[in-house]
Amino acid sequence: MQHVLAPQSNYDALRPIWFDNLHCTGKEKTLALCPSNGIGISDCKHSEDVGVVCSDKRIPGFKFVNTLPNHVENLDIQVEDVRIRAILSSYRKRIPVTEGYVEVKDDGKWKQICNTEWTQHNSRIICGMFGFPGERKYNARVYKMFARRRKPTYWDYAVNCTGNEAHLSSCKLGQGTSMKPNETCPGGLPVVVSCVPGRDFAPTPMTGFRKAFRQEQPLVRLRGGAIVGEGRVEVLKNGEWGTICDDNWSLLSATVVCRELGFGTAIEALSGGRLGQGMGPVHMNEVECSGFEKSITECFFNKEALGCSHEEDAAVRCNVPAMGFQESLRLSGGRNPYEGRVEVLVERNGSLVWGTVCSDSWGTMEAMVVCRQLGLGFASNTFQETWYWPGEVSADSVVMSGVRCSGTEMSLSHCLHHGAHLSCAKGGGRNAAGVSCSETAPDLVLNPQVVEQTTYMEDRPMFMLQCAYEENCLSSNSSQAPANSYRRLLRFSSQIHNNGQSDFRPKAGRHSWVWHECHRHYHSMEVFTLYDLFTLNGTKVAEGHKASFCLEDSECDEGIEKRYECANFGEQGITVGCWDTYRHDIDCQWIDISELKPGDYIFQIVINPNYEVPESDYTNNIMKCRCRYDGHRVWMYSCHNGGSLSTETEQTFPGLLNNQVTHR
Repeated sequence: MQHVLAPQSNYDALRPIWFDNLHCTGKEKTLALCPSNGIGISDCKHSEDVGVVCSDKRIPGFKFVNTLPNHVENLDIQVEDVRIRAILSSYRKRIPVTEGYVEVKDDGKWKQICNTEWTQHNSRIICGMFGFPGERKYNARVYKMFARRRKPTYWDYAVNCTGNEAHLSSCKLGQGTSMKPNETCPGGLPVVVSCVPGRDFAPTPMTGFRKAFRQEQPLVRLRGGAIVGEGRVEVLKNGEWGTICDDNWSLLSATVVCRELGFGTAIEALSGGRLGQGMGPVHMNEVECSGFEKSITECFFNKEALGCSHEEDAAVRCNVPAMGFQESLRLSGGRNPYEGRVEVLVERNGSLVWGTVCSDSWGTMEAMVVCRQLGLGFASNTFQETWYWPGEVSADSVVMSGVRCSGTEMSLSHCLHHGAHLSCAKGGGRNAAGVSCSETAPDLVLNPQVVEQTTYMEDRPMFMLQCAYEENCLSSNSSQAPANSYRRLLRFSSQIHNNGQSDFRPKAGRHSWVWHECHRHYHSMEVFTLYDLFTLNGTKVAEGHKASFCLEDSECDEGIEKRYECANFGEQGITVGCWDTYRHDIDCQWIDISELKPGDYIFQIVINPNYEVPESDYTNNIMKCRCRYDGHRVWMYSCHNGGSLSTETEQTFPGLLNNQVTHR
């Protein structure tokens, strides 16, 4: 607890002070139960008002919410913690721990559970709590031998789960036992569980074997989550990805999703588009699961999603295995825990040492991995210099260089890097890589229907395209074009929505925006979108680009106010729930197709192509259409966002599969 000064105002002076001289033990449920002068009895002034800063770490442990089966007793059983303790030497070295004794911490001591009433359903719940989708059989004979050598200390209660609970605390307590300490469990042994890890957490020797087979197209996926095991739930139906409406969305249904994706039970079933809004259809509504389904698609649901919008998109947070990734990475020197110089723990000459990461090629994708690994959400900024964040002097030396991440890795060590062959001209210390993280991020998505509906051709004289030429919005051949010639332009409108959880703001501050005299405006992002035409075999034949002439809120969803407007050198950005429209009749909103031959093509738009601004999902930053040009007319059809169709369908559209393979 810390004291804070409150501003003195007439209103403050009239507000009562309810408590003075509080003396709490820490076990009270409310402040009213703590000894004090009495409610309303005080000689304090508001200059002595107190406040608190709470830790973001929860105190481990839980209470059993259900009574004993006979309902005779309603005991208040508190468990301090639960763990799976690896017993066999072959499992002690493995990460994550998948097999061992189930132990509960009671009154400060770890105790085993007698297995005489233990069921497979119980094992299923324990494995789910620790991030594993299922359980398996184990070699009981080895554990019998171990139990004979070291007598266990048993917990006083048994547990009775039905198998569809999300957490052990939801299970009923079995009959209490009257065993004395160190007494052998009558007719039984300590409970052992052996859990099956999901594909992403399986031991590495199996990786090569799995890659020899083609993975089947999943029916469910998560999008928009900051860390592994969380996100908006999307399902594949008729070759198109769509969302689930949150009506009746429960922990039971969320757990089915988590297990299906190779995680454990659900921690939370989130509603109201909490992890961003999707696009496309709403495939399922009023989902009801028993908890034992293999897939959410097997659960009962209302096929009529009438009245559901993406504001009601369902999401999940799942239990994932403890991989220990956070222990080998830290942020140092920042003003708060969400920022700082990146320092990694590596082995050098037989001992573990902390060191810095070379900032050459350091960018958004690498920062995203750092923030995810530390459980701090999304990257909000990347830094190639960190002299203003003095980290540990002993950790100044560079221990990792050449880092290149795809952005999906769970640990920085999983990214490509130079290994032991370090190469860093800048050196570490003040030039080391840094990041700042945020719990939320924007998510830009283009409206494909608007592109499809607004496309047309225009033949425009070269003398009217001087500004566009200066901003490189015409093809390279235009430099030899006479002033009285014409350029053929493929024009279209772009409507770019922010479906994320925070506003999209240009990385550059207004002091560094570039003024373009010809168009009389500032560019806050030099390349905001790329426009390309590909042949059906993937060869690029025409291109264009769009600087962010003006990032502003053109329109917003009902109930959301516009925040950004470019007029009078105003702040630029796109508010959550709003969209920015670049009309077809403004400069550079085109592709120069003057030299294009008639034929069938793929038209592609990429938003934020250089990852200049971090987003929660880059896969939907691409939009593709089929395009037919006969030399006189143009048709645009089958427009869709990246990741909105099945893999099989998407592969029929050449070009980029998603924005994560563009050149930085």
